[in-house]
Amino acid sequence: MKYQSQKIAYLFFALSVLLLVLQIIYGFIMGLGRLGYDEWFHDFIPFNTARATHTNLLVVWLLSGFMGAAYYIIPEESQRELVSVPLAKIQFYSFALVGVVAVVGYHFNWWEGRKFLEIPRPLDYLVVINVLTFLGLILATLYKGKQRTTTAMVLTMGLVFAALLYLPGMVWFESQTLDSYFRWWVVHLWVEGVWELIMGGILAYLLIKLTGVDREVIEKWLYVIIGLTFISGILGTGHHYYFIGAPRYWLIIGGIFSALEPLAFLGMALFAFSMYRKGGKKHPNTIALYWTLGCAITSFAGAGLLGMAHTLPSVNLWTHGTLVTAMHGHLAFWGAYGMLVLAMISYAMPMMTGRKLYQNSRGQIAFWTANIGMIGMTTALAAAGVAQVYLERRMGMEFMDAQNEISVHFLIMLASASLFAFGIVLYIIDFFKYGRPVDTPSQQVEDSFIAVSE
Repeated sequence: MKYQSQKIAYLFFALSVLLLVLQIIYGFIMGLGRLGYDEWFHDFIPFNTARATHTNLLVVWLLSGFMGAAYYIIPEESQRELVSVPLAKIQFYSFALVGVVAVVGYHFNWWEGRKFLEIPRPLDYLVVINVLTFLGLILATLYKGKQRTTTAMVLTMGLVFAALLYLPGMVWFESQTLDSYFRWWVVHLWVEGVWELIMGGILAYLLIKLTGVDREVIEKWLYVIIGLTFISGILGTGHHYYFIGAPRYWLIIGGIFSALEPLAFLGMALFAFSMYRKGGKKHPNTIALYWTLGCAITSFAGAGLLGMAHTLPSVNLWTHGTLVTAMHGHLAFWGAYGMLVLAMISYAMPMMTGRKLYQNSRGQIAFWTANIGMIGMTTALAAAGVAQVYLERRMGMEFMDAQNEISVHFLIMLASASLFAFGIVLYIIDFFKYGRPVDTPSQQVEDSFIAVSE
C-alpha cells in the first residue's frame, strides 16, 4: 500500500460484502415466496418488498465497491494522498446511513414505486449530496496529483457520468410513457453505459498490476472499449422503448444497437486475456487474477450474449417482462460488476493488511462454487423463462397457473443459490479473518509480491 489514505477503501469494501450477504438473504426470501413457503414472513416482507430490496441492495453494494475501488486506485494513480480522509469517512457513514434508511423504509411502504428507482425522494437529495462529496474528493485528488493516467481518467469519467445520469430519475412526469422514457436514462445508461467505463478503468488497473504488461499497451485498449461502449450502449437504450408508447423508430434503433452491445463486452474479454497472455510477471495473487479474468468472460456471456438474445424486437415481443429478463440480469450483473468488485477487493486486501490472503485453498473454492452456483441459477431461470413464455404467451395460460407449472425450476434455482451463497460465505470469511488495514512502509507489500513473481 503506497499511500496510507488508501486504507479508507476498507470501509467501503466491508460495507459492500455485508450488503451482498443481505441481498442474498432477500434472494432466498423471494425464492421461497415463489414456491409458496413464505407464510410466516409474508405479511411483513411480501414479494414486491423483497424484490425491491433485493435489486436496490445490488445497486448499493456495487456502488460501495466502486467507491472503495476509486479511493484505493486514485491516490496511487495520481501519486498523492487523498485530499481529506476525514471527509471521506463522513461520506462513507452518510452513504451507509442512506442505504440502511432506504432498505428499512421499503418494509413500511416508504418508496417511490418506480421500478429500480424505488428510493424515496427525500433520500434522493441526500444521495446527490453524498455523491457530490465523493466526486469532489476524487477530482481534487486528481487535480493536485503528480500525474493523470488514462486509467484514472476513464474511471473518474465513468463515476462523473454515473452521477449526472442519476438526475433524470429524480424528475417526475405525469405521463407514464415519459416517466419510463427518462427512467431508462438512469437504469440502462448506468449498467450498459457509464458503469462499463468504471469497469474498464478498474479492469485496466488490475491488469497493469497483475500481468506486468506496459501501461501504454493496456491503456490503448481502453480507448477501443470506450468507443464500443458509447456507440452501442447509448442508442441501445432503445430496446427499453419498444412497448412503452415511444415512436416506432425505436424498434429499429434498439434492435440494431442492442445487437452491437456485446462487442463492448467481447472487447473487454479479449482485452483481459490478451494482456494476461502478454504478461511476463507471474503475480502470486492468483485469486485476484481468477476474479479478474472470470469477470471478463462472465460479463461477455451474461451481459453481452444473453442480453442480445432477448433484446431483438421480434424476440422481446414474447420475452418482455418474463423470467428470461431475470436470467440475463443475474449473470450480467454478477459477471460485469459483482465479480469486478470482488476482484478489486481480492487484490487490495493483501496490500492493506500485509497478509497473503491468496495462500489458501478457501479462496479458490469460493471462486468456483460461487460461479458454478450462479451458472446454475441462470440455467434454471432460462428454462423457467422459456417455459413461461410458451405457457403464458402462446398457450394463454394464466400467470399463477404457469408459475405452478414451472415451480420445479425454482427448486433448482434455490439449490444453485445455496451453492452460490456457500462460495460467498467462504469469500467473506477470508475477508474478515485477515483483519483491518495496517500501517506498512511504502511499497513493502508490493515489493514482496514482485520478489516472489521474479
